Amino acid sequence: MLSINNLSYYIGGRPLYEEASLHIKPKDKIGLVGLNGTGKSTLLKLINGDIQPSAGEIQKAKDCSIGFLNQDLLSFQSGESILNVALEAFKETLDLQIEIDKVLKKMETDFSEAIIQKLSDLQEKFEANEGYTIKAKAAEVLEGIGFSTADLERPLKTFSGGWRMRVMLAKLLLEKPSLLMLDEPTNHLDLPSIQWVENYLKNYEGAVMVVSHDRTFLNNCTNTTVEVARNTLTSYPGNYDFYKEEKLAREEIQQNAYENQQQMIKQTERFIERFRAKASKSTQVQSRIKALERLDKVSEVVSDEAAVNFKFKFSQKSGRDVVILDGVSKSFGDIRILKNANARIERGDKIALIGANGKGKSTLLRIINGTEPIQGKREEGYNVIKSFFAQHQLEALLLDNEILQELAQEGSNKTETELRSVLGCFLFTNDDVFKKIKVLSGGEKSRVALAKTLISEANFLLLDEPTNHLDMLSVNILIQALQQYEGTFVTVSHDRHFIRGVANKIWYIEDQQIKEYPGTYEEYEYWSQQQSVRPTSVNVPQKQEEKPSKRPQRDKDKDLLKKEIKSMEKSLSELEEKITHIENRKAGLEKDLADPGLYADESNRQKITDNYNALLQEEKQLQQKWEALMEEIESLQEQS
Repeated sequence: MLSINNLSYYIGGRPLYEEASLHIKPKDKIGLVGLNGTGKSTLLKLINGDIQPSAGEIQKAKDCSIGFLNQDLLSFQSGESILNVALEAFKETLDLQIEIDKVLKKMETDFSEAIIQKLSDLQEKFEANEGYTIKAKAAEVLEGIGFSTADLERPLKTFSGGWRMRVMLAKLLLEKPSLLMLDEPTNHLDLPSIQWVENYLKNYEGAVMVVSHDRTFLNNCTNTTVEVARNTLTSYPGNYDFYKEEKLAREEIQQNAYENQQQMIKQTERFIERFRAKASKSTQVQSRIKALERLDKVSEVVSDEAAVNFKFKFSQKSGRDVVILDGVSKSFGDIRILKNANARIERGDKIALIGANGKGKSTLLRIINGTEPIQGKREEGYNVIKSFFAQHQLEALLLDNEILQELAQEGSNKTETELRSVLGCFLFTNDDVFKKIKVLSGGEKSRVALAKTLISEANFLLLDEPTNHLDMLSVNILIQALQQYEGTFVTVSHDRHFIRGVANKIWYIEDQQIKEYPGTYEEYEYWSQQQSVRPTSVNVPQKQEEKPSKRPQRDKDKDLLKKEIKSMEKSLSELEEKITHIENRKAGLEKDLADPGLYADESNRQKITDNYNALLQEEKQLQQKWEALMEEIESLQEQS
């Protein structure tokens, strides 16, 4: 259907592709993968004819039509309703409808046999094109990717760029080109819409080529993976998981071949060096020299993977309760997000907040952060130190700062070596750390902002769509980092691979309440599927209560443990109050010590200084007691 032969493409003298080849068959479902900057989007533009190759050719069959969804379509505007924009996919059928209307108008005065025959022919063609169902088809696709029925008559120009992109995706899906090319289609979709598109593409009649960093999406809708790396295209006959396994196997074979060849080269060179001066061996020496010159060298395997191994340091642990929401309500005009909702975040929770766009996930994250006005009560726990990451924080990066400077200003008191180590984990190595923020791509800025968030020594992280603009390697780095993080976090994400890797609880908003599934995303998916099979079972599973024991002594022991824990928790609360009281007294003394007039009276200054130092010592002792008591409570809780 389409062939790429010996393709070369250069940007400013730098090769992006060199003699790359690929053949696309009619029903191929291709996932195009590779690190950012390797040329995935460029390949789609070359195939679409937007840019021309430096050498080589791209040949396609005469009947091969191409549909291309790219990020440039974000700026597309129209005063037409989104339903009418999507219906433009059926241009031939719409033109037939216009012709039919003209003939019907003419028939008001002309009843000739010719005009009746023309109407009959047009209607037959219109019916063959399934013209009577095109509105229903367009509505089905638009609603499948997240639009409500009421949205369908709204003008396209009233929607944001991301929602306009969805309309253009719907139009392309309805056009059904021979080759459908999608550049990061999941960037502007929520989880239900992603799953709908997956199913659509899986059953799509034509060929598909999709660039995506969502590996679950690729696994579910592709049957071929093409890797863009080192200026060429390498094809693997399977989905993303197959590609990863097969690539490892190929690299192992290549590395063994490289090592064997290197050993042979060394042996040959030793022979040449040893017998170069011997006339009797000159023929053999020359033969081996020529053999080395003709040798087709095997390349050493260069790994694209990166491992993260840095420790997160907290200045202090948080209390057991991190944030409690009690009877929280939130509305925007007539749109109600929450109504008398309750939730509790405990130390060590790794919560993924999921669901469709428009349900209020980002709003809830701001409520948890304490930056969104609410009705109801939000209570923050003891010793909670927050750090919030959202895409708009990329704009807060200082453009004239170098990357290393930007991290140093975070105030984490890390040495340059430590900061370089952290930046290395986020793929900034050697002189990269001296790049100015203003020259970085969106993905690179995201990595810098994430690195800042993770070194902040916060014990509670709030992450709003942290994987946006990250390639697969960067997502994997973030997963590893959060797996090593010993604090608490809540993340909003539509990336299922990311959620599977980091979450131990799943939250979602339903019926204006915050619902919790107490387990991993895989467990939640299984439970959710079971609910669709058995719709009457609607309760989220909670930890099952123990059946009455035949050993009453064990129950009695548990009761005693619970009473002991309750007593300790009361003591812990009293300690927290004492520490808070000391902190308030310290703040007052710090204000006195900052007054230059104090230093005119040496005896008074000494008295205040002594009091301040005594408070520091008392606070330290109380903190030690608090930590010891907290550890004892945790130990007893494990036994109960």
